[in-house]
Amino acid sequence: MMMGALIAAVSIGGVILFIATIGLIVIGIIRAAKTGGLSKKDKQAQAEETRMIQDIYHGLTKMEERIETLETILIERQKKDI
Repeated sequence: MMMGALIAAVSIGGVILFIATIGLIVIGIIRAAKTGGLSKKDKQAQAEETRMIQDIYHGLTKMEERIETLETILIERQKKDI
């Protein structure tokens, strides 16, 4: 008798946990669909990271041009020395 009540309690508890888990998953999916998957704070952080990456890229491009100019200057100096 006690064993049957224990099995029933565990079964009911499992069903409740299963329903709660499915409910949370559905709520999460709906929330992600509404916000596009990112919160406003996440979107702002992503935009800031994008700006930083673009600044780094532009800085590296300028640095590459400077290095090419310096290489040209050095090559011209070597030609004069020869």
